[in-house]
Amino acid sequence: MQVTGEGKGLMHIFRAIKEEMLVPIHPAGWPFILVFVLVTLAIASFWPWFLVAGVPLSLWCVYFFRNPPRVSPQAEGLVLAPADGRVILAGEADLPAELELPAGRYQRVAIFMNVFDVHVNRAPLAAEVMARSHHPGKFVNASLDKASQDNERLALSLQAPNPAGGSWPVGVVQIAGLVARRILCSAEAGDRLNAGQPYGLIRFGSRVDVWLPLTANLQVLVGQKAVAGETVLADLTGQHPALAAGDRK
Repeated sequence: MQVTGEGKGLMHIFRAIKEEMLVPIHPAGWPFILVFVLVTLAIASFWPWFLVAGVPLSLWCVYFFRNPPRVSPQAEGLVLAPADGRVILAGEADLPAELELPAGRYQRVAIFMNVFDVHVNRAPLAAEVMARSHHPGKFVNASLDKASQDNERLALSLQAPNPAGGSWPVGVVQIAGLVARRILCSAEAGDRLNAGQPYGLIRFGSRVDVWLPLTANLQVLVGQKAVAGETVLADLTGQHPALAAGDRK
């Protein structure tokens, strides 16, 4: 049976809904989804009007823990966004003490995730985890610059092979925020990560910082939207020119 133009249009719409809405859920989300649903049903059993709030909240919980598939560039020296969100910092900064990388100044790209962004974190490049450290701290607004020093955070020190010889030191730091109280990270020292590989999650709204050598050419600007595992943050090889530094904060 031949499908008409209108039928093809409807099929395209249904396919788009499936791809955008019916995506995998991160395993860490199911206990929370279950609690949201059970609480909604329990309260609604004696106060049906609670469904007006309970159903949207339960759907938001499902939405929060979504883990959509991503297609990651695999070229040597490309550093990918470890998180969905907005780039709030991009430029030179002092290396935090919790990162076990060679001393000196580095470039930092900070990505802020709001409660509507995908919160699954992905490896920024193919690398070996050289060290992992957890730093207890406060829960101030993660969009503030001081959050990288004051907040609860978990840092991975990575070493990526350089095809020209040696290796590139790279750091990635998950930072808890005002609402976020729990950082999940499955990567341990000695693990080898693939570019774009999921390795963690932060509940509920937070930030991830990537620390790069000064020689890295940044490919994003402050205010830009990043997509985890797909957006290229920087080029370590120097083959692609850096974006204008004057446009960054």
